[in-house]
Amino acid sequence: MSWQPDPARYDADRPGAMQYRRAGASGLKLPLLTLGLWHNFGDDVPLDRQRELILGAFDRGVTHFDLANNYGPPYGAAESNFGRVLASDLGAHRDEVLVTTKAGWDMWPGPYGFGGSRKYLVASLDQSLRRMGLDYVDIFYHHRPDPETPLEETMAALDHIVRSGRALYVGVSSYSADETRRAHEILDSLGTPLTIHQPSYSMLNRWIETDGLLDAAGELGIGVIGFTALAQGLLTGKYLDGVPEGSRAALGSARGSLDASLSPEAAERIRGLARIAESRGQSLAQLALAWALRDERMTSLTIGASRLEQLEQNIAALGGLSFSDDELAAIDELARDEPGVDLWAGARDSRD
Repeated sequence: MSWQPDPARYDADRPGAMQYRRAGASGLKLPLLTLGLWHNFGDDVPLDRQRELILGAFDRGVTHFDLANNYGPPYGAAESNFGRVLASDLGAHRDEVLVTTKAGWDMWPGPYGFGGSRKYLVASLDQSLRRMGLDYVDIFYHHRPDPETPLEETMAALDHIVRSGRALYVGVSSYSADETRRAHEILDSLGTPLTIHQPSYSMLNRWIETDGLLDAAGELGIGVIGFTALAQGLLTGKYLDGVPEGSRAALGSARGSLDASLSPEAAERIRGLARIAESRGQSLAQLALAWALRDERMTSLTIGASRLEQLEQNIAALGGLSFSDDELAAIDELARDEPGVDLWAGARDSRD
């Protein structure tokens, strides 16, 4: 029997109902939790399991699916696999779905497969659309600053992408507050809004607060969608007694994640956060997600999932988004930047 979506997926009164926020000053609303396809959607994972996660997310009101050109493995596989699920099931509901992709990191060999040039960005998006079987994406991001390309060229390419019908909205990722202001100014002069910014953000990586990015986004009407709110697994609870063998932290940078050098002081702070979570009737992961969404300027969080049960547990965090002043003060004592967690600082600072 073919899949049919849950008719109650938008019912605001059902337990665990998804909530939505407007992206900055735009008319676009995002679910508070977005399913990211960075991990678990390459060719190393059976398509049936991917289909279960994608359709299960949609059944629970998760309307936003976040991809990039090089998500895999191999590069491009996540988009191709998502395209297969669109073709078999989800495509009939295309107008209920937000599809996001990005370009900026390396994608193919040679001088035109990386960066922020007009040639790379347009070619990459055309490839992404073919892999997914789409005429357009809802949001297209420049995935990282490129010090070798004038920002004017990159923003003009994003403007062209919108005007050519390849994307409805554009955004940037891992840009500093100053670069975001410049990008906004250039796009505004061209007549295309900078709709959204995707930065790394978690209890152990608070750069968007200290850099002024969150303030800039609020001032300029730019939405913010954080990624790695669980700090690559450090805030899931599985590291409370050390780094398990085979975990993402133990695998290290070869998998684009943390190394295993979690300091005893950091581990104790994470255990303290877990105690606060327990006092609130939440898991550590649920506390981390709720805390990252405490500010209305945070439009959504991109989360990964390997099991449907994991996704359901994360969605349950939305039932506990309010914090007392005492709870926030106690969290602030423990939630501090941990060295090595912000893996994207180098990309962000590349123009210095």
